[in-house]
Formats: sequence, C-alpha cells, structure tokens
Amino acid sequence: MALKDNLEAVKQELSSDEKLLEQAFQLEKFYKKHKVKIYTVLIALTLAVAGYKINNYLQTQKLLKANEALIALEKNPNDKDALNKLKQNNQKLYSLYLYSKAANSANEKELNKISVNDDLLKDVIAYHKGVIKSKPTDSVYYQNLVLVEKAYLLIKEGKKNEAKNILAKVSKNSALSPVARLLEHYTIK
Repeated sequence: MALKDNLEAVKQELSSDEKLLEQAFQLEKFYKKHKVKIYTVLIALTLAVAGYKINNYLQTQKLLKANEALIALEKNPNDKDALNKLKQNNQKLYSLYLYSKAANSANEKELNKISVNDDLLKDVIAYHKGVIKSKPTDSVYYQNLVLVEKAYLLIKEGKKNEAKNILAKVSKNSALSPVARLLEHYTIK
C-alpha cells in the first residue's frame, strides 16, 4: 500500500510540475508575441510619470516666484520688477493684487483697468465700483451686504417702507442679519 501511495504522490507532483512548466511556456510565448506592446506601455507610463513630476515641479517653482514677488510688493508697492514677476508667474494673483490695491485706495479708474477671467473677481470688482459711486450694484457674493447698503441709502432718503422691504430679504443665517435688524429699527415711525 505504501508503494502505491508513493507512486500516486509522485504522479501528482509530476503532474503539477508539468502544469507549472506548461504555464511558464505559455507566459514565455505571450511575452515573445507581445513584448513590443509591453515595452511601449512601460515606456509610456514612465514618460507620463516623469512628465507629471516635471510639470508639478515647474508649477511649484512658478508659485514660489509669484509668492516672492508678492512679498516684495508688500514691502515696496512701487517695485516694478516684482510686479512683472507676479504677472508672469501667476496672472490670477496679479489681478487680485491690483484689485486689492485699487479697492484700498477707492480708485475706480484702477479698478476699470483690471482685466480678469475669473467670475468671482469680476463680481467683487463690480461691487466695489458701486461702493465707490455710492450706488450698490447687485452681487452674487455680497448679496446680503448689497441689500443692507441699499436699505441704508433708502433710510437716508426717507424711504423707510422700501428699506424695510429690502431688509426683509436679508437671510436670517447671514452675518449681516443683526445689522439688518438694527436698521429695521430705524424704519419704525
């Protein structure tokens, strides 16, 4: 019996070795048939990873240069070289810097000169132009503030009922809600 068991074990071992060898031959055959494709995919993946890393590095360097230029402009707002570096390395930050400078000085001409593609900055610039003219313009981002400003101007003109209607539109969740409620007290006759 032991001899029969040993023969069966040897047969099974040879069978599994045979299957392993067969799979190795199939793998080798597959490799020979598709080696150009395999190398092409590996090269493409390597180039993609390298390109991504290089692009990421270049973008980081541009941001660092833009930050350095912004810090230099904070120290010396008249530094033309830093202003040009900021414009070259980060157009959005450049536009935001020009907006900040113009809004702080309430300079409508400078606000008009700023060219932007960003909807947020366009909206904020339009809002500040209205503030400078004392004519609040509708704003998506400053919606509640515009309502409060309009109501305040109407109260100054003596149009308290209109002001009250506008103040009712201020969101209860807004940080300006207490200011709106305070202004409502001015509308009481």
